[in-house]
Amino acid sequence: MSSTSGSASVGFRDPPFANSLFNNPKWAWLWVIARLYVGYSWLTSGLGKLSNPAWTQTGEALKGFWERAVAIPDAPARPLIAFDWYRGFLQAMIDAQAYTWFSKLVYIGEIVIGVALILGLFTGIAAFLGGFMNWNFMMAGSASTNPVLFTLSILLILAWKTAGWWGLDRFVLPALGTPWQPGKVFQGKKLENT
Repeated sequence: MSSTSGSASVGFRDPPFANSLFNNPKWAWLWVIARLYVGYSWLTSGLGKLSNPAWTQTGEALKGFWERAVAIPDAPARPLIAFDWYRGFLQAMIDAQAYTWFSKLVYIGEIVIGVALILGLFTGIAAFLGGFMNWNFMMAGSASTNPVLFTLSILLILAWKTAGWWGLDRFVLPALGTPWQPGKVFQGKKLENT
């Protein structure tokens, strides 16, 4: 173990295969398959809601989903939601009639996430937001394809540097950079300000 400024530092490295899988552009072909599958799933789900007034106008479709999720069945059946705090959260959303505006957030979010993943634009962020939506659906008791999409989203987040290599991220990320490493656009401004 080495010590730096009085704090312990452990020099563990990622396994070579994982390092290559998540960081090397030669694996971009694998990530484009996962990205297109998850993106297509989100896009078709969101577009399917566009023609339904229960999603786009009243929010009744989301209200129905939430009401089924918070219902507590008679024994011996188990409720859909395993965590009381999440049931309380959804019940508060129902009581506040948040479904009227939240349903719009759901289908617009699905479309935006789908388009971003298909184009390979801000892939890590889009995968995180998609995974967060999958997590919420699973917390509300909806399995469906959510576990598969959630798992693929986690993998896309881990591979964020190369998952968009065959997409717009190949050009956008070097130009914009990250909050901890400014890209070409912001490096020029940084030099001008000094």
